[in-house]
Amino acid sequence: MKALITAGGHGTRLRPITHTQNKHLIPIANKPILNYALEYVSEAGIKEVGIITNREGEEVKEAYGDGTSFGVKITYIPQEAPLGLAHCVKIAEDFIGNEPFVFYLGDNIIVGGIKRFIDEFYEKKTNCHLVLAKVKDPERFGVPEIKGGRIVRVEEKPKKPKSSYAVTGIYIYDKHIFEAVNAIKPSARGELEISDAHQYLIDHGYKVTYSEITGWWKDTGKPEDLLEANRLVLDNIKAEINGRVDSNSKIVGRVVIEEGAEIINSNIRGPVIIGKGTKIVESYIGPYTSIYNDCLIEHSEIEFSIILERCIVRNQNIRIEGSLLGKDVRIIKSNEKPFVNRFLVGDQSIVEVR
Repeated sequence: MKALITAGGHGTRLRPITHTQNKHLIPIANKPILNYALEYVSEAGIKEVGIITNREGEEVKEAYGDGTSFGVKITYIPQEAPLGLAHCVKIAEDFIGNEPFVFYLGDNIIVGGIKRFIDEFYEKKTNCHLVLAKVKDPERFGVPEIKGGRIVRVEEKPKKPKSSYAVTGIYIYDKHIFEAVNAIKPSARGELEISDAHQYLIDHGYKVTYSEITGWWKDTGKPEDLLEANRLVLDNIKAEINGRVDSNSKIVGRVVIEEGAEIINSNIRGPVIIGKGTKIVESYIGPYTSIYNDCLIEHSEIEFSIILERCIVRNQNIRIEGSLLGKDVRIIKSNEKPFVNRFLVGDQSIVEVR
């Protein structure tokens, strides 16, 4: 079995961070999102992985190389334009050949990995195995209609969903999926919809089965999804302190302090992860916060947030909460008169001040 992982798209709902960074490389619990997908397929025993990138996908190649560090061999497959998920499958036919494969959307995170779904694919001797999750807003996803324990229809982003399930970004196929993606036509938005490919398989008598996720699954397409995924991953970390913590600091709960980090006269209340080279000085870091490498947090409070590398947060009188800071962000208190708020804010940013 092979794996096909998406790492393209433009991450429009995560701008301005994705103006300068591929969304699949944004860290969740200080680990790029795409790492989780590669770990899942490697843990499932898959050795050959195709990664769908943007036409200019050098950033992903530079991050993962040939895949040796994950115990896999990576082939990069550029998609010239965002023409739909079924188009991703279509352009990977030469790479996949006649083998079964996992199609995994690289911005998805799931507890427990994917091996159990692969096992069900083989046990049920199916042509297409879909992984479903109950969601509050199924209209955002492909939605299955289920009758008598069978999927009878799959509809993409329906206005009136026929169930409360979403088809998650985990699919397992045999070679017949290529018949489907080569037969369907673009939708009204100009894309080859993966839901249409699934419906083609159903209509032509192929066996389509499903599993339901019993734990948690997150599609990290929006800022609030990233924060929630970060929370869920941090809930499963184990305490590990490899950095320096001075005697005036207090560490409570499951906290990871990576090598080279310093905690000085501060309170850290887990679950929290502090990255390499980061310095926390006379500050409070509250639950469900991940702070990436080489940051400086001084005389400030942060909770339920994701802070990317090389950020500086200094002398903030009000706690920062529910926030996502991109690389090299500075939030500092001005010491010059007149005392004013001064912002340098990119497109589609959100700033809430008091």
